Amino acid sequence: MQEEDKLAFDPDAVVVSQTVVINASAEKVWEVLIDFRRYGEWNPFCVAAEGTLALGEPLKMTLKNYLEPGGFFDNTEFFCAIDAPTLISWEAPWVDEWPYPARRDQIIEPLSTDRCRYHSTDAFLGPHGIHVMRFAGPWVKRAFDDTAFALKAYVEAKA
Repeated sequence: MQEEDKLAFDPDAVVVSQTVVINASAEKVWEVLIDFRRYGEWNPFCVAAEGTLALGEPLKMTLKNYLEPGGFFDNTEFFCAIDAPTLISWEAPWVDEWPYPARRDQIIEPLSTDRCRYHSTDAFLGPHGIHVMRFAGPWVKRAFDDTAFALKAYVEAKA
């Protein structure tokens, strides 16, 4: 398989969260998103995270399992884009043992000095991306929507 095929993008294999308007600056939202040690205080999906914010570095996460009530699973992805305070992205690369690459983008769009818009996407890449979307898309959508609404509530409560 060609390397470019392993990471091929299919627009039908992308989860997009609800967009929320947050009554706080993009910088304040950014500060919350990069404070990984505090994810357990507000994030209902990613209940723990540990990593150094730098391209190529790992982000180790404990995620809620939406398919198994009360269950959690560990996941490690790698930072692939950092553009403070508007974009933070991490990705799961293709590896032969787990050929299911993906990329998560969290986008903060400043609207004014004290308001911004937030949403996230997860692109399931490669030849298996559409199958991952069919299996995991609905629960990933729920997880990302839950995260967006929780982020809004947490940031606004702190503002």
